[in-house]
Amino acid sequence: MFPHHREREQPIFSARAHVFQIDPTTKRNWIPASKHAVTVSFFYDATRNVYRIISVGGTKAIINCTVTPSMTFTKTSQKFGQWADSRANTVYGLGFATEQQLHQFSEKFKEVKDAARLAREKSQDKELANTALTIAAPQFSQDLSDELQSPPVMCVNGPEDKLFRSQSADITLSSEKERIKKMLSEGSICEMNLEAELFTLQDSNTKLVAALHEANANVEQWKKQLAAYQEETDRLREQVAELEAHGGHGPSDLLKDELTQSLEELEALLKAKDEEIHILQSKKAEYHEMEHHRDEAIHRLREMEMRNSDLERRIQNTEQNLSNSLEERDRMDNEIQRAIEILDIKIFDLNDLRQSLVKLIDK
Repeated sequence: MFPHHREREQPIFSARAHVFQIDPTTKRNWIPASKHAVTVSFFYDATRNVYRIISVGGTKAIINCTVTPSMTFTKTSQKFGQWADSRANTVYGLGFATEQQLHQFSEKFKEVKDAARLAREKSQDKELANTALTIAAPQFSQDLSDELQSPPVMCVNGPEDKLFRSQSADITLSSEKERIKKMLSEGSICEMNLEAELFTLQDSNTKLVAALHEANANVEQWKKQLAAYQEETDRLREQVAELEAHGGHGPSDLLKDELTQSLEELEALLKAKDEEIHILQSKKAEYHEMEHHRDEAIHRLREMEMRNSDLERRIQNTEQNLSNSLEERDRMDNEIQRAIEILDIKIFDLNDLRQSLVKLIDK
């Protein structure tokens, strides 16, 4: 993208990070702009004295932001930072692998912002000098420019009618094209939102599947531990019962207290394991609910694809109608032109006939 700019632009700093953009609807949630870490670079255009932040994912530009003095890069955590781009009406977020990478990017952002401020001050000084020169220019150049740019006046009724018809057709065709572009833009925005939602659901689904597998493995292990604890509990209970049957005091009472304490600890541990198993079962239910949401998102995405196909078909039909209208307008223009030529010939013949009659009357 931007081949003529990239030839004169030079990279001055690069870093790898996960790129996010703020949700334009809620202005609170982050939407991943890249599936994995991509290269984010600062570029400097020496010809225009402009700094830009550019990141490309595949063949699409994820970030194309011109750095201005009013921008501020804010660290929101140890590995995440963000800044707002008022021209693109969005907020970009970058997630780095280490805190050091975030610090380096933040320092470079400040350095580039200061350089952009100095460049703007120099540009304003040049504009003030140019303005002073422009004010000193003579006024007759403006009059001459106005005179040269004034449109020609048409005096023949035929071409005026032809011009009116062409302007009306152009206005109709322009409005039709704007309406088609708006329909296509709305469909594309809905499809992009659904794709982002589907990507988020797929990521959550992957995490839930991994957690479910890990939980299943832990459940099996805990079941084995639970069986072992139950056996140990039964054995300790038997020992307590034997000690109670034999009776006695002294060291036997101390042993009985120790066994009772061990038994209570094992029962508390069994209760905690039962609660963990209950939590895992509730997470399993949440996983099924997420699967249901994912299926709904896929269904909505397919509906949007069908709607986009219908919009593309309607656009093709409209373009065909526009082409036919243009051809019809050209044909009408040609017929009007031929009629004007025929009228000119007839007028010329009538003029000749009038002159001949005048001569005959004079004789």
